[in-house]
Amino acid sequence: MKIPNTIYFLGIGGIGMSSLARYFNRRGSKVLGYDRTSSELTSEMIKEGISIHFTDSPDLIPNEIDLIVYTPAIPKNLMEFIHLSQWPDKIKKRSEVLGELTASHKNIAIAGTHGKTTTSVLLSQLLDHCKISFTAFLGGISKSHHSNLIDKGDSWMVEEADEFDRSFLQLRPDIAVIGSLDADHLDIYGDRMKMVESYLEFSRKIKSGGILFLYQGIAETEIEEFRNICNPKVKVLTYGPQLDADIQIKNSTDRTRLDEF
Repeated sequence: MKIPNTIYFLGIGGIGMSSLARYFNRRGSKVLGYDRTSSELTSEMIKEGISIHFTDSPDLIPNEIDLIVYTPAIPKNLMEFIHLSQWPDKIKKRSEVLGELTASHKNIAIAGTHGKTTTSVLLSQLLDHCKISFTAFLGGISKSHHSNLIDKGDSWMVEEADEFDRSFLQLRPDIAVIGSLDADHLDIYGDRMKMVESYLEFSRKIKSGGILFLYQGIAETEIEEFRNICNPKVKVLTYGPQLDADIQIKNSTDRTRLDEF
């Protein structure tokens, strides 16, 4: 993805939006945005050189913008959203931008209705410890890095694959992890079966030659569905403390406290 000169974020203070905004700011883009309320996170972003305002006013939007990014959480009657919708060739959902950005790199997508941020942070710790060049877009603040963006280079990218609004279908991972399939976001899907179908569709997005890691605690019939639907050139492996897992976790109770990360 070509880095835009000027990029505007509607809902810039959200945990997912802000990590993207920080990334583009680090890469030299002029980053601006609107959010309804200020927060510790927006204050930190302003210190980093990102211009943020908290009044819904199209008059505060610059004339020259290369890319507009918005979150589905933005009310459609927001004056700024209505104003910016006049440029459909420039306005994109956050999930679209994340998908375009990560697809141009080797990337790992962390999915599951629970545990995405914990898994993403732990994976980032491992990559960092191994001195591997990577950037991670987190759904929370890593205590060891004091940020929801870990910027250690661009060889790999780590992103949370959010099933809300089917956002994760915009991703094209080399490696994907699905850690849980508990019923969630049924306001979007209607029932758990429809949600699982969306996860199956997500697994088909994995690039040929890639890997899908599935938690062994997922129902055996559903694991088999993933094995059947994936590209034949995608390796499907299970993990967990279970004896029949392809990758068995041992001594899982002897670990550093997760809240240190």
